[in-house]
Amino acid sequence: MIDKIGKITVYVQDQDQAKEFWLNKLGFVLKLEQPMGPNVKWIEVGPSDNEFTTLVLYSKAAMEQQQPSKAAHPSVLFSTTDIESAYESMVQKGVKVGEMLKRPFGTMFTFFDQDGNEYLLREDK
Repeated sequence: MIDKIGKITVYVQDQDQAKEFWLNKLGFVLKLEQPMGPNVKWIEVGPSDNEFTTLVLYSKAAMEQQQPSKAAHPSVLFSTTDIESAYESMVQKGVKVGEMLKRPFGTMFTFFDQDGNEYLLREDK
């Protein structure tokens, strides 16, 4: 049935600031950007050009007008094969990060975007 995760929508206060955060601080690439109407764009970013799954950086204000109950922030878990390097890179770029947690089931830490939304990065080996 379902064989891939296509898109995860993140509702943001300022789409341009969100795009800058994901591209310049986390090293994502711009997969798609196009106007949707006055002051709203469809913006998709992903970890690489080859990655199928993308984040849609959608205007929170627009979604609150369309469907207020849908504008809550999703829980998003990202993966890396080198957690130490990812942590150091985020710290150097000024990303707010939480404590590195080393658990029997994996090593992980939280990080926050420009709007204060929380994400989790977990090491997959």
